[in-house]
Amino acid sequence: MTAPVFVVDRLEWVGPEFVLDGPEGRHAVSVKRLRPGEDVVLTDGCGHWAEGVVKATEGKDRLVVADLAPVHEEPPAAPQITVVQALPKGDRGELAVETMTEVGVDAIVPWQASRCITQWKGDRGLKALGKWRATAREAGKQSRRVRFPEVADAATTRQVGALLAGADFAAVLHESGDERLATAELPAAGEIMLVVGPEGGVSPEELALFAEAGARPYVLGPTVLRTSTAGTAAAALLLGRTGRWS
Repeated sequence: MTAPVFVVDRLEWVGPEFVLDGPEGRHAVSVKRLRPGEDVVLTDGCGHWAEGVVKATEGKDRLVVADLAPVHEEPPAAPQITVVQALPKGDRGELAVETMTEVGVDAIVPWQASRCITQWKGDRGLKALGKWRATAREAGKQSRRVRFPEVADAATTRQVGALLAGADFAAVLHESGDERLATAELPAAGEIMLVVGPEGGVSPEELALFAEAGARPYVLGPTVLRTSTAGTAAAALLLGRTGRWS
């Protein structure tokens, strides 16, 4: 198993040691209960990372990391996979973000679809977006990633259409599709975009707008998945087909 991952704002330090404190230090010392001699990875979540070894713990929230290796940079994956996720009810949005992060999605775009029951407005919307971003960060750490997915601002249908128009491959997961995603011709590089509709489905007007942007409807499988699981299942399929899991 790879070493546990902890987030730092900037991977810059003076000398061979680094003190991890604050919430990350507390998690390392009081939750993970790391001890001297154990390996750790420090990252900024943007692809930069460095390995080190626990030298000592101080109190309940300070971890001294020594023997820091040079900072490495993990290049962006190819092709990039972005999921446009319609807003689910309750905490299912955070579940979707968590599992998509764990499998390796590169970016997530919250989508205010016409049939979404959940509405992100005002302070409530900002709070919900903050939860999605915090979930991506924590899931990125848990899954030992050093490049966390970007969670964009909530997008309207027209904004999603503009994003789809710029993708190298764009698909809408929808029962009207006459081709399975498992057999679609995929690019070796660039950006793949997947649209996951709400529980009520993607409206005919939205399908038409997305079609104008070049996004075709595809069927994922013989069963109907909930909006909170469809993106994860589709992303896993594409990660295998593009060679990113090979």
